[in-house]
Amino acid sequence: MMTDRNRSIKAIPRRGFLQGLLGLGALVGLSGLGIRSLQAESVVKSPFPVQKSVQEWKQQLTPEQYAVLREHDTERPNTSPLLHEKRAGIFHCAGCDNELYDNATKFDSGTGWPSFYQALEGAVGTQEDRSWFMSRVEVHCADCGGHLGHIFDDGPAPTGKRHCINGVAMTFKPKAA
Repeated sequence: MMTDRNRSIKAIPRRGFLQGLLGLGALVGLSGLGIRSLQAESVVKSPFPVQKSVQEWKQQLTPEQYAVLREHDTERPNTSPLLHEKRAGIFHCAGCDNELYDNATKFDSGTGWPSFYQALEGAVGTQEDRSWFMSRVEVHCADCGGHLGHIFDDGPAPTGKRHCINGVAMTFKPKAA
């Protein structure tokens, strides 16, 4: 049988827990605002050779390119004209013009994003991405650090890899005839 004393002891931790959650949410919100304003005023420090301030990136890139390359967003599938690009040529980073992928390594993955089985030598870097409650391999431009997409282990030979790349993160330059 529960006494009044037991009931009040159980109620305090629950109330304290809820108050703590609200307080933590407020702190996270306030600290996020401070971080964003500091980044907007200065060059974002990174280990990449191409470094620009947030303002410089926003002036150079379209809103969609900025969202993908700088904020790790993903474009909607089947929206990029580069998905159907079949001419011989090279795909470049839309942020810094780094050569990324040869069209000879492009294949139709059926996913709605341009897919390649390998990048050009030294063109990209990778890191673990644990967003969305899963673990994936993120691929980024080796020169500016711009987010390109992800790499999966379901691609064709010879690598068995699928570089699933946001088309908005790239430009295409055809080979001269």
